[in-house]
Amino acid sequence: MDLGIEGKWALVCGASKGLGFGCAQALVREGVNLVLNARTPEALHAAAAQLIAYGADAAGPRGASATQPQVLAVAADITTPEGRAAVFNVAGGPGQGFDIVVSNAGGPPPGDFRDWDRAAWLRAVDANMLTPIELMRATVDGMAARGFGRIVNITSGAVKAPIDILGLSNGARSGLTGFAAGLARSAIAARGVTINNLLPGKFDTDRLAATLGAAAARSGKGIEEVRRAQQAGIPAGRFGQPQEFGAICAFLCSVQAGYITGQNILADGGAYPGTF
Repeated sequence: MDLGIEGKWALVCGASKGLGFGCAQALVREGVNLVLNARTPEALHAAAAQLIAYGADAAGPRGASATQPQVLAVAADITTPEGRAAVFNVAGGPGQGFDIVVSNAGGPPPGDFRDWDRAAWLRAVDANMLTPIELMRATVDGMAARGFGRIVNITSGAVKAPIDILGLSNGARSGLTGFAAGLARSAIAARGVTINNLLPGKFDTDRLAATLGAAAARSGKGIEEVRRAQQAGIPAGRFGQPQEFGAICAFLCSVQAGYITGQNILADGGAYPGTF
């Protein structure tokens, strides 16, 4: 399926690895120009090199007229005004004229809420709620003026089924979910701009490894034992892969997904037990 987004510009945050990289890979396959953001320069530039090579390989299958997409990397802390300025002012980029924004921040650390002070909560809210809102504030009006825009916020399956040791994430991401629901249904909806949240369950990433480690430490069991037990609790019988997560993200960014907005799309292998 041609997703109809070749030549558009996307900002993908947390793009050096894991789910962010999976989303970037799926978009570059469709011929989307990328501005990649993450904090660690070495990992980010390595990811950019992989995506440039992948984009070159994908250009052939898209047809003789396909062009290789641009891939720009900005190593900066997107949670700060300086980091956002660096992304929007990168040489050769679209400025604030992004057609697609994939917001993605590493989740706050797991733990016991009794140990989290006000500063810990503010860091969580800043990274997982306020920063995506700032990215939307900077881009949605331009998207609406051009008649096309896609915002995909990578949140967490914990928004629907909270996890006790992820209280910081439960709270901050739920705040973003509420805000996005309101904005998605505002006047921008009639001007070609969609806003959706993509909720990962257990995907095989560094974040999952940290969560498994915390669960193992709490239970006194080995990490591999905890890993097998958690996989057994997923109807699909496995953890997800970043590439399949990225494919869902790319579809939400497509022209075909223009009638999907304000939704929370859960990708968890069937783990969520509810009907709705």
